[in-house]
Amino acid sequence: MSSPVPGSADAPPAGVTTLLVIAKEPLPGRVKTRLTPPFSPAEAAALAEASLADTLDTVRTLPAARHVVVLDGTPGRWLPPGFEVTEQCAGGLDERLAAAFGSCTGPALLIGMDTPQVTAADLATALSPAAWDGCDAWFGPAEDGGFWALGLAEPDPGLLRGVPMSVPTTGAVQRRRLVEAGLTVRDLPRLRDVDTAADATHVAALAPDGRFAAALARLTRAAVR
Repeated sequence: MSSPVPGSADAPPAGVTTLLVIAKEPLPGRVKTRLTPPFSPAEAAALAEASLADTLDTVRTLPAARHVVVLDGTPGRWLPPGFEVTEQCAGGLDERLAAAFGSCTGPALLIGMDTPQVTAADLATALSPAAWDGCDAWFGPAEDGGFWALGLAEPDPGLLRGVPMSVPTTGAVQRRRLVEAGLTVRDLPRLRDVDTAADATHVAALAPDGRFAAALARLTRAAVR
């Protein structure tokens, strides 16, 4: 998939960092399974699609050398123009994240699709012209103990392989791995992932004008009819 022509009205600002979004095609039964119940698999997939669309809408406006979706599945209507799409490798999440970084040369910043409330301001320091001055890594902690963003000045897949994923200590283990490797780590704001129905309600309130909030409102209204 080709990117916009540099200098065109639709082209995002240039930068030195590759921006990666790790994503899964929002298909019923394959995404947001912890939202069922109270939502059906199809409803959970609709929320996942809205979350991904909001995330990409924010990411596409940010300065980057490349804007890349690292995808498990097939691109759909939720993918805006201006993104490259690469396929996720096989294996656990640690292996898939490691491979995403391994495909990059130069600084790279990866975020997930589960924080539709993310704003340009949340990522501004990690994408500023001075982002990598005296800094080797950026770390975005999640409220559930994981992480929603990770940036590396020199992408090294070995920094991620073997980190236990989707457990309450994931973030602590990953950040400690960076520090023990001798990296200077700076932190991004703490954000809340959308995993449960309570998470969805909380996050929608933080970004009431987004597609995710609109999708949740539609489903909530339908449930009470």
